[in-house]
Amino acid sequence: MAFKPLHDRVLVRRVESDDKTAGGLIIPDSAKEKPQEGEVVAIGAGARDDDGDRIKMDVSEGDKILFGKWSGTEISVDGEDLLIMKESDILGIIA
Repeated sequence: MAFKPLHDRVLVRRVESDDKTAGGLIIPDSAKEKPQEGEVVAIGAGARDDDGDRIKMDVSEGDKILFGKWSGTEISVDGEDLLIMKESDILGIIA
């Protein structure tokens, strides 16, 4: 199933977090925090301004991003857990 977000929404795949600390300790799954970094999988066409013109999205597919801790809604597409969020929930693009 292909999924295309609408308006100014973005589909994001979380990056996998490390299983070990810098000192070499293994972190169990129950103690891990969900990462706040991800990769943009798909973007919508953009919101509309007051005149009805499209506002260009600042992110594009493939961008590595940083987003807020409580941002987005978790969904499952083709068995893969992804996040869908508004572009305004994205804090920045990781260079």
